[in-house]
Amino acid sequence: MRKPNIPALAVLSLAAAALLAGCVERRLTINTRPQDALVVLNDEEIGQSPVTVPFNWYGDYNVRISKEGYETLKTHRRLKSPWYDKFPWDFFAQIVNPRRIVDSYEWTFELAPKEQPDREELIRRAGQLKEQLQ
Repeated sequence: MRKPNIPALAVLSLAAAALLAGCVERRLTINTRPQDALVVLNDEEIGQSPVTVPFNWYGDYNVRISKEGYETLKTHRRLKSPWYDKFPWDFFAQIVNPRRIVDSYEWTFELAPKEQPDREELIRRAGQLKEQLQ
């Protein structure tokens, strides 16, 4: 009787698990009020709002949103990982589970209209600066 080839069985088992394994799809949607604002996530321009992008990691994200006629918004948000993305549950969720998991997040930001100072205020500030320089 022939002995089983343990390394070959291990490789075959891993290959079968990889083919049958589910996966986690991570998506982040950014909305703004008003829409069509330029969204920059971690210094990478991702598009006009509303915009949906895939992501690979959880944690802090720097967000910059700008639109003509509105104040530029610079902030950060944190994406907290779900329980099934932590050890040891991640193995079962991403390898053993045959179904696909969709992990979606949505952030909404409100942009403030840009306020223009009135003429008299600008003249007063200019006078103060002129005095400071003399």
